[in-house]
Amino acid sequence: MKKRTVVVGMSGGVDSSVAALILKRQGYNVIGLFMLNWEESEENGACTAESDFDDVRRVCSLLDIPYYSVNFAKQYMDRVFKYFLAEYAAGRTPNPDVLCNREIKFGPFREYALGMGADYIATGHYCGIDHNADGNHYLLKAADAGKDQTYFLNQVTQPQLERVLFPLADLNKEEVRAIAEQNGLATAKKKDSTGICFIGERNFRKFLSQYLPARPGKILTLEGEEVGEHVGLMHYTLGQRRGVNIGGKSGESGRWFVVKKDLKNNILYVSHGDETPLYTNFCEVQNINWIGYMPPSTPFLCRAKFRYRQGEQNVKVTLDAHGGAHVDFAEPQRAVTPGQYAVFYDETRCLGGGVIL
Repeated sequence: MKKRTVVVGMSGGVDSSVAALILKRQGYNVIGLFMLNWEESEENGACTAESDFDDVRRVCSLLDIPYYSVNFAKQYMDRVFKYFLAEYAAGRTPNPDVLCNREIKFGPFREYALGMGADYIATGHYCGIDHNADGNHYLLKAADAGKDQTYFLNQVTQPQLERVLFPLADLNKEEVRAIAEQNGLATAKKKDSTGICFIGERNFRKFLSQYLPARPGKILTLEGEEVGEHVGLMHYTLGQRRGVNIGGKSGESGRWFVVKKDLKNNILYVSHGDETPLYTNFCEVQNINWIGYMPPSTPFLCRAKFRYRQGEQNVKVTLDAHGGAHVDFAEPQRAVTPGQYAVFYDETRCLGGGVIL
């Protein structure tokens, strides 16, 4: 029988490198495809995309698989970065990694790979997939709960999940690095990428100021006392402690942190020591994408996460007539942030998610 062809999205990191290795061992005809989505050099003049593609070249040469590069910089700018800027301008805190998956990796990348003759596409995400006989594609939690990346995939649609493979579903990060080292992959000890999706690590305040004009304004307590000046509301998020830069008073203990942003009046509200203002009992969510799940018309119970580095919380979800929901928390939650995503789960699956209003 003819070998099935799978195109692997290769970033130059250890996860996608091991994904390609596993698929080759499983007998697939594997092709590596590197995406260039951001063309600007970093502040120090280095272009990380060049060194990342060098790593892709090394890994693919060792695995004896073909590799190519494709430029999606325009699509990234139009579909991800413009939204990213608009959300910051509106006083919210967006998550570009979520949008990047739906609009790039499982959008133009998937279409390009299928145009190359791929039977499947694959990535190095830590999650699983169940292409069920009922015609639905279920997004499964990874075996490594601490590394599970279903949160970032909550907006990927059913058609986009068709013909997708996730080879790292049953592995933890230590096992992935061990496999890479045992097989001499150049990326075995490479540091995980952080920062904005495809843009990388930067002085974020300086980077954002290149695209959005900062409007300094007052910092007030909830009681109305002026305690400082902010450098622009876009540079702060709920619960933030570092970078607020309010001088301490003699004998005072505890930290200042952000509790509210008033975009209309350009005021940043802070609290000192008492975190009570950060806790809420519910949130409103819009534009929910359900992943192979048909929610009941009546309120239902499930679990949810409101940021990536958070354990699942028990919630009650009440759908509205506009594709959104009112989400009640079993226990008050800290710093549930507009612009981020509420992502819903059962015991084994990611059910979907939507944007927090």
